Amino acid sequence: MKITLVTVGKIKERYFEDAIREYAKRLSRYCKLDIIQVADEKTPDGAGEAIERQIKEKEGQRILSNIKDGAYVIALAIEGKMLTSEELAGRIQRLGVDGVGHIVFVIGGSLGLSGDVMKRADFALSFSKMTFPHQLMRVVLLEQVYRSYRIISGEPYHK
Repeated sequence: MKITLVTVGKIKERYFEDAIREYAKRLSRYCKLDIIQVADEKTPDGAGEAIERQIKEKEGQRILSNIKDGAYVIALAIEGKMLTSEELAGRIQRLGVDGVGHIVFVIGGSLGLSGDVMKRADFALSFSKMTFPHQLMRVVLLEQVYRSYRIISGEPYHK
């Protein structure tokens, strides 16, 4: 299985980079992982809805240009469905059984994801009703994907 993270913005803190590298190393036993960072747009202070929509659309086009045809797309969105770790593992396992060879997880920028990205998504996943920085969300997502593969493999992992 190939797992790709398409994310908006760069990681600025070294401790996030270290955590991402660690989970990428752990995941290498289970899947091929690619992380694609697309540029974010600066949001001017006091930007109105029209400007924010334009920003999300620009970021969305960058995201969509990095999603291959045939990939199963999971968009991280507050309004998505919340799953337990076991349910996420089951979904990843079922996709593999159904012949899906490529899962793309999408993490938007500070304004969220464009309507076009949400339309392309096969599933919207929510980790919480709260908003998290995209840098932290990458770490949390990679940890949960790693946990999923441990669950799928029947290997122990702390609860």
